[in-house]
Amino acid sequence: MTIFLMTLTGFLASFSVRGQVNAEVEYRPRFEWRAGYGELLSSSASPSFIALQRLRMSVSYQTDGLKLKFAPQDVRVWGDEQLSSSTGVFGDEASFDLFEGYAELRLWENSWISVGRQQLSYDNQRLLSGRNWNQHGLAYDAVVFKTIAGAWAIHAGASWNSLKATASESFYLSDRIKSLNFLWLKKSFGETFDVSFSHIASGVTETDTTNTMHFKQTSGVYATYNVGSFSMKGNFYFQYGKNQVGTEVSAFLVDADASLSLGRYKPGVGFSYLSGNDEADSTTENLFDALYGARHRFFGHMDYFRNMTSHTGGGGLSDWYGYLGYKVSDNISLKNTTHFFSLAQTNSNTPDGKALGMENEVELKFKFNGWGALKAGWLFYLPTDSFRQLQGVVQERFPNFAFVELTITPTLF
Repeated sequence: MTIFLMTLTGFLASFSVRGQVNAEVEYRPRFEWRAGYGELLSSSASPSFIALQRLRMSVSYQTDGLKLKFAPQDVRVWGDEQLSSSTGVFGDEASFDLFEGYAELRLWENSWISVGRQQLSYDNQRLLSGRNWNQHGLAYDAVVFKTIAGAWAIHAGASWNSLKATASESFYLSDRIKSLNFLWLKKSFGETFDVSFSHIASGVTETDTTNTMHFKQTSGVYATYNVGSFSMKGNFYFQYGKNQVGTEVSAFLVDADASLSLGRYKPGVGFSYLSGNDEADSTTENLFDALYGARHRFFGHMDYFRNMTSHTGGGGLSDWYGYLGYKVSDNISLKNTTHFFSLAQTNSNTPDGKALGMENEVELKFKFNGWGALKAGWLFYLPTDSFRQLQGVVQERFPNFAFVELTITPTLF
């Protein structure tokens, strides 16, 4: 890998007289204590301690009419690779893959088209996100058209996914999106108010061995308002069309967040609601699908609500939360966030009680250099009997999770 990257960067550097070449590296190891992270831990089970890391290099070449980007990465849990002279441990194959690799061409003034594997991250990342907490991250094979028309920024993208290059048929796994298509428009009204509109058409196949596709449509708005020390943001998305088995969809997501900047303090409150099914078997699907949106950012950092179908019994989720940030110095900040979770709806697959519990997180950030930062956090969760029923755990260990994460991002040239 090292020889390959050195050769690549040397090759691109030879073109720097005609364009700009940038090379950046990100090294991000994280050490985690898991005593209930992701799922409740039975009182008879033992917590785990793991070390995992991401090493990503991004090389880009840019002129007025062209941008090329290549970003390979290696993601691993310490000790998971094959037996080798360098580590002397057994495990799985090393995880080396392509995170981004695309070309962006200028079509005419203020208009571009990008083709290839790229990040799609819009607004507050509710529906399309790079999912940065995940060490692998998330990128998409897509074609995206981008333009600026007056005060509007407009993006339109499309993707078509296949498992392999077949001579006939076009089967795809029914639990993945085969075709993702979107339109995004944003307009700024001065320096205080921004609004954007999004529409996403996500198509999935009925089964793994049929070509029949159903498209779920998601439309909505996201807005931000900032004046003085007050900030507010929120979004509303409505979902319709058909789900994977062809059932009509009628679901919605709404959330709002308001905060104040008071010197070194930043208090805030928020609310999020994802609609759910009030009946397990119905002619209409009312559970909102967050598509490729961020989970860790919105659904609590204990990551109990990654899949709403299985983790809430299809009941959806309601979240009231509050937070208080404190800036210790220019380089050090502290933040405490508290969530109160409950089901949006109950049905035959959920407990009768809606309350699911409380999560609390304390996070410390220290930016010790322009290219380096350290982050540490400790979280705990106080579950209800309804949450224990959803998790299938009668008696759990005290649910808590701690981590220390180092991020180093130097620019090579």
